[in-house]
Amino acid sequence: MTAINDNLFGVHTQALDLWQRRSEVLASNLANADTPGYLARDIDFKKALSSASANGNSLPMTITQQGQIDPSAQSADQLAWRTPSQPTMDGNTVDSQVEQANFAANGVHYQASLSFITAQIHMLRTAITGGQ
Repeated sequence: MTAINDNLFGVHTQALDLWQRRSEVLASNLANADTPGYLARDIDFKKALSSASANGNSLPMTITQQGQIDPSAQSADQLAWRTPSQPTMDGNTVDSQVEQANFAANGVHYQASLSFITAQIHMLRTAITGGQ
């Protein structure tokens, strides 16, 4: 089923997962804006997407026994530290305005990928039903 989804939706299914993960990271940054010593994190979207796309061409690793480390969750947790533009005296590197702007832009990207997938489904449904 994954191969069919990849052919129909292209990279958008993987992008949707990454946009969702990035929104969680950005929300965590915003939630910790006043936490002393908190270091802002972010996902390098281009690097993560190219890694996810490259993994799609090979056999995926699977968990065979309970208690094993999930390789897909492990790769998704590789976050980068954000370079602070104005670190605070308490060591916090979260810039609320930057995080809010990134969060809003991330939402637009997520919605664009979701709209593309929805349009593809609509096109398939139209092809199957003959437009009725």
